[in-house]
Formats: sequence, C-alpha cells, structure tokens
Amino acid sequence: MTAAAGRDEEWFVPWRVEPDGDAQLLQRLDQAVAAGEWLWLMSARAGDGRAGEMGDGVPTPPPRGRVMGRQGGRHGGVVLASGGSQGGRSWCLQPWDHLDQSAAACGRWIKALGVDPAQTLLLNPLPADHISGLMPLWRSRLWGAEHRRLSPALMKQPQALRATCQRWPGWGRKPALVSLVPTQLKRLMDHPDGVAWLQQLALVWVGGAGLPASLAERARRLGLPLSPCYGSTETAAMVAAQTPDRFLQGEDGCGAAFDDVALAVDAAGVLRVRTARLALARWRHGRWASLADTEGWWQTGDAAVLTPQAAGGARLTIQGRMDGAIHSGGETVFPEQLAQRLMHQAHGLGLPLETVLLLPVASEEWGQRLVALVKRQHGGEAMPWPQLQAALVGISRQWMPAERPHAWYPCQELETTAAGKWQLARWQAWLVAQSQGNADE
Repeated sequence: MTAAAGRDEEWFVPWRVEPDGDAQLLQRLDQAVAAGEWLWLMSARAGDGRAGEMGDGVPTPPPRGRVMGRQGGRHGGVVLASGGSQGGRSWCLQPWDHLDQSAAACGRWIKALGVDPAQTLLLNPLPADHISGLMPLWRSRLWGAEHRRLSPALMKQPQALRATCQRWPGWGRKPALVSLVPTQLKRLMDHPDGVAWLQQLALVWVGGAGLPASLAERARRLGLPLSPCYGSTETAAMVAAQTPDRFLQGEDGCGAAFDDVALAVDAAGVLRVRTARLALARWRHGRWASLADTEGWWQTGDAAVLTPQAAGGARLTIQGRMDGAIHSGGETVFPEQLAQRLMHQAHGLGLPLETVLLLPVASEEWGQRLVALVKRQHGGEAMPWPQLQAALVGISRQWMPAERPHAWYPCQELETTAAGKWQLARWQAWLVAQSQGNADE
C-alpha cells in the first residue's frame, strides 16, 4: 500500500513494529510526518496488514477527504488498535499534532514536579504498536530526551533487568521514567532485584488496568514513586495522573486532569473527557464514527468518581468499565472492583493468590452470576486447591449475594496481554471448555 496511490481503500500505509526496531520506527515516523502519511502501526506478529491476515475487525479506511477536511495543521498521523478487552476491538485515527499535544502536556506535568523533561531517561517496556508504547518514543522525540527499550523477556527477569541497566553509561545520573501495567509492576515487586530497580527510578506511571489496593500499599511501604494514571488510545495516552508524593502520602485514584483536558461524570456515573487531542475517528462495529458529541465531550465507558481537591481541580477515581458491569439479581456489579477487593483481602490473609478474573455467566434466576478463574502464586502449591478455594469462598461470603462468585476454577495459565488487558473472549472460551469437560465426566 502507498499513500500516493490515490485510492481511498489504500491510503493507510502499513508498518510492522518489530520488538527491537525502535530506531527504524523513529526513522519511519519522521518520513511519515514529512510526507503527511497515515501510518498503520501493527504488531510484527500480525502479518503484512492485509485484512485476511489481521482477522476480524480490520478497518476499511474512510474517505480520505472526509478525514482531511476535519484536520487542521499537518496532514497524516497514526492508525492504532484500541481496546479488545471489552466491547470488541477498535481502531483510532490520531494525527501527528495530537501526539505532539499529548507529549507537550505530559512534559508540562513533569516540569511541575521539578524535573526537566529534556534531562530524563525514558524507559519503555511496552509495545510500540499501542499508544502506551508509542508515546515514550514520541515524548523522547519532542523533549529531546534519551529513550531505552526494555524487552518483554528482560522485564520477566528482574535480576538481569537491574544488571543490564547498571551497565548503561550514565545510569543513575538522569531521572528515569517508566510506564508499567500492574502485572509488570507486581512481577518486579515480587523479586528483591525488581524492588531495587524500581527504587532507582524517579517516576513509575501505572496504567492499562486498575492498580490493586494491596499492590499500592506494598509500593508505599517500599517508597516506590508510583503515579497511577488514566488514558487511552482515543485521548492520545494520559489525560490524568497522580503525583508520586500524593501517592506515597496515601492518596488513591488517578490524580487530576492534565492542563489540556476537562473531565466530567454524567448522571449515570460514566466518565466524560473533553480535549483537543481526541482521535479524529474510531472504527468500531464495522464503521467509522466520531468520538465527540456536539459540545466536544467523549463518553468513555468507564464508571468514575471526581472528588474535589482543596488545591483546586478534582481527583479521578476509576471504578470499572461500564460495559464490563453485570446485572445480577437486580444489582449492578463491577467485576473488576470485586477482583481487586478479593486480591486485597486474600493477601491480607497471606493466601497465595497471584491473580483472579471474574466472568459473568447466564443465570435464569439471577440474570447473570459471576464465576472466578484463579491463578495461584508461584510456590503456592503448598496450599492445596480445595483449601485455597475454601478460603476464597469464606472471604466472598461477607459480600452481597450478587457479588459472590458461584463457582471457582483453578487456572494456572491465566494472564493478561503485554498491555495489561484481559482477553475476555479467550477466557470465556476457556471457561466454556472447562464447563463442557466437567459435564462430560
């Protein structure tokens, strides 16, 4: 495909993002910016971009004139995958100017902490075909900061990670910043070298999923400079972030909005975002559509609370996905919140619980009921599954009836994606297979 082909269906230019190809990607991004191209970033595992190799949900480019007519400034930008964990896979059109605005807003937030963005070291363990892995590259490009790639394999070896960083010339001389998902953070915190490495950093943004309360408490005890944050592909990454000092003082939530963002919560408790860097359009359910309403607000689909702060503004707390909420026995239940509550209470009792995923199943009496997929910690085999299950049932017995899982399944292969998202379709299929297997016995 080439942008100059002149055919609407060919004006997305595909680019496969290699795990260690940051230099090539930066060069290609510079070329695309200069040429006004729309670069379709995809994982190297996804083939060459032809729809037949990408699976369901591949977008058909909208008429080129329709997009160009809505975009001011430079032409071109990136086409990025979004979501996939809830409500189906989608794709967003984010112009180059929006990436600049996002990086600039983040830079101003960093400066307010007393740190010069140009003097930082940006560590990047996230895939560059997602907004979370692309923006560290883009920030380094805009700020003039140093950027270092951390491979997925290295992130799973805390001792090697620490040793590798210590061999870098100048390590420890610049404030090091990194974005992690909770799964990566927990893996590092479970190892002494991982903790030592985290303690050498100036800032650890944590996003992609909610930060479990038990993990936050451990991080505070260790003095880790965490910054729970909130953002999306649709908003060109972060729109709110907690400062490390407030986090360490015990404040929960995702902090206040960046200076180029307005946040609101509607009557149903759904978070709304207004910012000039909203994606131009999003492909979802087989069509392109604008995100914003006539007043410029985007309804995110996340349940949230905004708490006024004495210093001005409001602190954002995400309660869970509205499209992940279930209705059980007349109650609205948020499985993500319940999973975090279960993890927190289990760890308080010293139970070897690694992670848990709560999934809805149909129920004639209740409408929907929850079931739990449970992964034990490594080395937790000393507690037999029946004993762990009994302990977890005992915890949930104190919850409202609609919140209690009615079935529990051991699932040692349970894991999120590299971006920290749950592939719900995968685990629903796993659950169906388990249920069928039990029925056949």
